[in-house]
Amino acid sequence: MLKRRRYKFEEQEQLIPMINELRIDHPRMSARDIYLKLQPSCMGRDQFERFCMDSGYRIKKLRNFRVTTNSLGVTRFPNMIKDIEVTRVNQVFVSDITYFDIGSDTYYLTFMMDLFNREIVGWSASDNLRTENTTLPALHRVITERGRVNIKGAIIHSDGGGQYYCNEFKALTKSLEMLNSMTEEKVYENSHAERLNGIIKNNYLYPYGPTNMTSLKKLLDKAVFMYNTGKPHKALGKLTPSKFRSTIDNENNSPSYLPLSTVNHINNKRDKLSIKKVNVI
Repeated sequence: MLKRRRYKFEEQEQLIPMINELRIDHPRMSARDIYLKLQPSCMGRDQFERFCMDSGYRIKKLRNFRVTTNSLGVTRFPNMIKDIEVTRVNQVFVSDITYFDIGSDTYYLTFMMDLFNREIVGWSASDNLRTENTTLPALHRVITERGRVNIKGAIIHSDGGGQYYCNEFKALTKSLEMLNSMTEEKVYENSHAERLNGIIKNNYLYPYGPTNMTSLKKLLDKAVFMYNTGKPHKALGKLTPSKFRSTIDNENNSPSYLPLSTVNHINNKRDKLSIKKVNVI
């Protein structure tokens, strides 16, 4: 009984950022239409409409993000990245859950991105918002992509969705010795993850045209690969995320074929890495 209540509460909490995103994309969409689109299993139509209206229709942000736990095991984490300087890979991962439409059906995409080199290292697609189908498989991909030892002590930053503070997710991050971080009140506190949502959906998946869950998962893998290996980033000296990581990692790499602005950008990142190593020693 308690487990069922907790799952219901976690899904309800994830509706807050999801409805915010829908209202941005569809400013005049009614609460009833949003309900028909999301089809949340945690509440009926009338309760969902009251949920929206009680929040002033513009869904309010969760107020208290200090570490506290209620009887359902819900934890709030402080924002650990708002004043941090990211100087290496596997230091900070940002994550978000977004919706994706195929015809009249709505699916959910979860992404986890290395903030240093903008590389997607965890992802999943599902037809529901349950933790075991969203954040857990995405984080297991991070383990596969980067290695359990390498992500020890890393920060995992997200919005206030229940999938990021449920017991199962907390147990996994604890076993990895990762640090949980959450946004507080300002949307831009997770802006990198939210921007990534739009890029993958609008620049890759919608043009690819998946027709069902099977093709969505297959084309999501393709989109992540293309983004990581084929999309240059101005913030990365016009390199792709994977190329930037390999260039930074390879101290003996000769960047003579790269533009001067890219070389300077890489050297600046290397200088920060060197300073960090000295400070640690």
